[in-house]
Amino acid sequence: MPVYEYTALDRSGKTITGIIDADSTVAARQKLRGSGRYPVAVKETLARSGGEASWLQSFRGFFDRVRPEEIHAVTRQLATLLGAGLPLVAALDALIHQTSTPPLKRVVSQLKESVNEGNSFTFALSRHPKLFSNIYINMVRAGEASGSLDVVLERLAEFGESQQILQGRFKAALIYPVFMALIGSGILFFLVTYVVPNITQIFVEMEQVLPLPTMLLIGFSGFMRSYWWLVALMLAGGAIALRQWIGRPRGRAMWDGLKLRAPVFGGLHLHIGLARFARTLGSLLQSGVPLITALGIVRNILDNVLLAEIVDEAIVKVQEGENLSSFLGRSRWFPPMFVQMIAVGEQSGALEAMLEKVATAYEKESETRVIGLTAMIEPLMIMMMGLIVGFIVVSILLPIFEMNQMVK
Repeated sequence: MPVYEYTALDRSGKTITGIIDADSTVAARQKLRGSGRYPVAVKETLARSGGEASWLQSFRGFFDRVRPEEIHAVTRQLATLLGAGLPLVAALDALIHQTSTPPLKRVVSQLKESVNEGNSFTFALSRHPKLFSNIYINMVRAGEASGSLDVVLERLAEFGESQQILQGRFKAALIYPVFMALIGSGILFFLVTYVVPNITQIFVEMEQVLPLPTMLLIGFSGFMRSYWWLVALMLAGGAIALRQWIGRPRGRAMWDGLKLRAPVFGGLHLHIGLARFARTLGSLLQSGVPLITALGIVRNILDNVLLAEIVDEAIVKVQEGENLSSFLGRSRWFPPMFVQMIAVGEQSGALEAMLEKVATAYEKESETRVIGLTAMIEPLMIMMMGLIVGFIVVSILLPIFEMNQMVK
């Protein structure tokens, strides 16, 4: 059923806006009048099919985005309403009135109408793949099958919020180094292309033999002043070429291997991948998703081809009757402690709880490593900028010292 945005007047003459679902524009107006609202303007929010969407709707949809934190909040609210005993359609209807964001309100309205037409909640969610991930949809499917949808939605909210918090901490830790790098690069570019040429022009006009550092500085400064655009094009071209290479299967495999083997950042990347593996697999298993299906979902969210290939092989081995811990123990990328905790979980029948503990441990360790790396990057950046500025100062002062000696 289509969803319409409306502007109407209430009984007191106050202008109100909102959304309403109806079979047609006429039906929407009649529905508004029946509720004591007098429509001024009614228009359909989305086209009925993807092929009918105009470029204007696509442009508008670029800005009308639903943020992940809004999805987490709605998920938690829906879990609370279902836990209180409300039917799914009634709970979704209550969410429509509680939601203040128009894009999210439209999505919830469409979910309600799809369920009201006899579709499952899983099917309704699958029509919005950009908002609801495979993990979300499969966990809801397991919750519907087991009759514990409210519990599953509560876990989904906690899972999404924990991932959001972890990403927020990583971004916050990297803000200062990135800011320093941008400001420092801008200052050095200004020095090399504007300040240095004005100073070194005096030495060039004297037509004397200059020290090697000064000659190198003058040459580099002249090149950057004349061909800075070429350097920018080369950097942009290199970035595009690297992205194209990574987009190919062989290039992606080599790039992911480099990320795991990198001297400093390799361990951090591996720990983040292992934490995501354990957290997602544990959440899926707790929601009643079978192990084979859960491993297939986890494989699709791992941001590393090498780790994904290991999960593919693990699916085959588990189907053949081998324990998950036995196979992972033969892989170089899964540490012994990680494998041992999974083995304990398998033996005790508490694999889900053990995976949650492993995920928490690796998330904390990843956060500690990020903080340590950022603390190490800051003095290194200051030292590098000091060396560059020192080289510039020495290159300028050397000819001055030589001229003083000649005068004496």
